[in-house]
Amino acid sequence: MQPTLLILAAGMGSRYGSLKQIDRFGPCGETIVEYAIYDALRAGFEKVVMVVRQSFVDDVREIVVNRAVKKTDISFVFQELEDLPRGFNLPQGRVKPWGTGQAVLMAADQINTPFAVVNADDFYGASSYKIMADFLTRPQTGDPEEYCLVDYQLENTLSESGAVSRGVCKVDSKGYLTDITEHTKISRNGNKIISQIAGKETIYFTGLERVSMNLMGFMPTMFGHLQQQFIDFLKLHANNNSAEFYIPFAMNEVVRTGKARVKVLSTQERWFGVTYRAEKEMVANNLKDLVRRGIYPADLWA
Repeated sequence: MQPTLLILAAGMGSRYGSLKQIDRFGPCGETIVEYAIYDALRAGFEKVVMVVRQSFVDDVREIVVNRAVKKTDISFVFQELEDLPRGFNLPQGRVKPWGTGQAVLMAADQINTPFAVVNADDFYGASSYKIMADFLTRPQTGDPEEYCLVDYQLENTLSESGAVSRGVCKVDSKGYLTDITEHTKISRNGNKIISQIAGKETIYFTGLERVSMNLMGFMPTMFGHLQQQFIDFLKLHANNNSAEFYIPFAMNEVVRTGKARVKVLSTQERWFGVTYRAEKEMVANNLKDLVRRGIYPADLWA
């Protein structure tokens, strides 16, 4: 079965100042999401599912997939604060999204194939999608099932505009994930790379560490794991209005409990994205350079 691309596009872009999902960066006004769809299709993905907010789905349809939909099947699912398992109610004062783990769970009824998860505001590079597609289309032969993630060198994922969140990976000698530790404030400090953790010491990185950028691959069984994990999360954190259920946490849990193994697949691509408004020009220039080098056509959908 050909894999499905699941794009997480429900974020509100608080640090960017507007909806990054519908901002135009390419030479012919393409969004970053369109490059994700283009790369996935030529790597062998067959279907696209986008997780969005219902309040801006019409804008996404008009701006992001207006032309791409002619090339593939694109459907939408919604992530809303009220989308909770039976027995749970929206806590008073909750305005923060429940996180990427819940976002993936929202697509359970739409996906019955192996699938890859990507962020809508991240440019992962064409070869990363090919690495992912090759893994997802190979037969599953072991027990337990194998999932995967494509990791990046930390040095290639930093922003010059401010701190970023990255999942630092630990991998065993056979290339399987043993842990992802989420660092929410990684930044440059002169010639050093540091992570500031509230209430703990400053951690220094070399830049060679391998990090997850939420480019992850799963079998459909992951939805069942997410359902139970989200229930467990809500039992503990439902009344903490700042707590979020992140997909790296969910991946850690399936590894810890032995429900799946996660193969870590490295890419040499250089990530870029738009956490901050100041990065828009950089992203546009990078895309122009990729067009100039012949990696992409000037007009993706011409």
